[in-house]
Amino acid sequence: MKKPTSGTTDLTTGRPLTRILVFALPLVLGTLFQQLYSFADTVIVGRCLGTDALAAVGSTYSLNFLILGFVQGACVGFGIPVAEAFGAKSRDDLHRYLYNGVLLCVVLSVVFTVTTTLGAAPLLALIHTPVNIFADAALYIRVIFLGIPATVLYNYSASVLRSLGDSRHPFYFLLGASLLNIGLDWLLIVPCGMGVDGAAIATVASQLLSGVLCTWWFFAKVENVHFTRDDLRFSAPHAKRLAVIGLPMGFEYSVSAIGAVVMQDAINLMGSVAVAAQTAGEKIRQMFTLPMESVGMAMATYVGQNHGAHRTDRIKQGIRDGCLVQLVYCAAAWVAIYFCKPYAVGLVLGDADPAVTQGALEYLTVISVLFCFHGLLMIFRNTLQGLGYSTQAVISGVGELVGRSVGGWLAVHSLGYFGICIANPIAWAFALAYCVIMVMRMLKKEDTPEVNA
Repeated sequence: MKKPTSGTTDLTTGRPLTRILVFALPLVLGTLFQQLYSFADTVIVGRCLGTDALAAVGSTYSLNFLILGFVQGACVGFGIPVAEAFGAKSRDDLHRYLYNGVLLCVVLSVVFTVTTTLGAAPLLALIHTPVNIFADAALYIRVIFLGIPATVLYNYSASVLRSLGDSRHPFYFLLGASLLNIGLDWLLIVPCGMGVDGAAIATVASQLLSGVLCTWWFFAKVENVHFTRDDLRFSAPHAKRLAVIGLPMGFEYSVSAIGAVVMQDAINLMGSVAVAAQTAGEKIRQMFTLPMESVGMAMATYVGQNHGAHRTDRIKQGIRDGCLVQLVYCAAAWVAIYFCKPYAVGLVLGDADPAVTQGALEYLTVISVLFCFHGLLMIFRNTLQGLGYSTQAVISGVGELVGRSVGGWLAVHSLGYFGICIANPIAWAFALAYCVIMVMRMLKKEDTPEVNA
């Protein structure tokens, strides 16, 4: 029997533009809300525990990005074959991908939890964490790493639901978990008197809740999912397909993290004013570019389903419509930043050094003009991922690393702070050029009689 409230959507039918926009909206809202509750996290830790505690949590960002980015990317990748099987209406493949994805997630959880928890302190020492915040940073990141199974549970279950065309319920559950995170932050830190470990426990607990809710919704509400004994066994071909797509996507996230570390090193060499200015500008920039990334996530699911249904014509139309959405949004974002950047920078920095304020304004002025590179990159990179060519997406991540390295080198040796402002756009442009070429090649390959035979 069908369960009409499941929320799953067949993206192989209907107008591509409408399908992409409707599917992307909950993703956009989810990412924006994550930024808001992250800001609330920062306020609670900074005001209740002090600047050293805030610095300790902030010093773990690159490790978070590096390790958890891999986990998140891999789980998103595991959802691509599920989307293909759903689009192809293949019941057997769908169930076997789902179960073997669970097996890979268990392995991923065990390996990463053990190795990262034991290696937390050496990793913090490797990135030169200051002595006065080292103990708090190690305490915080160890709790986060112990919570990797909860991170895997949420990201895989949410990825599966999105692959089946349901982006709304992962957003609802994320919204509830985010509110829990804020409440637990305050409860554990203020009345209970805990330190940065309280903030970490709140984060892990909220992820666990959202993961459990996504899993419950899948088994309780999604139609036509009934596992048999034959489904619940290891399948080498299905596991291989999942690994070939998922693991490179994890590496792509990690490569991007390495690029961010390289660029941060260049910023640090320019002094504290440049660091503060770029940090403020970057926080505001992320609020405007996260919706572009959400549209990209929607594109990956859309392409995955239509690839499974052998609808190359709809994939091409989806690319055109997706590019249109991104370009219109980029223009609107530029106008919004042009008029509101003084107020946004003032909100973040308050009565800061005028040089810092001016640097943040310059950063936003330059980077907002070049948002189009980022928006289009999200369309073409996620198209590659939806087609199952994750290795090519990783290579585009290497292009980003090279681009940020070039921007950092230019900043230190010739362009000064302006080089920092254009480092991300250079990285986006390098990756975009590669992804456009590869998408054109892969779609041409999909159109050949040999592939379609």
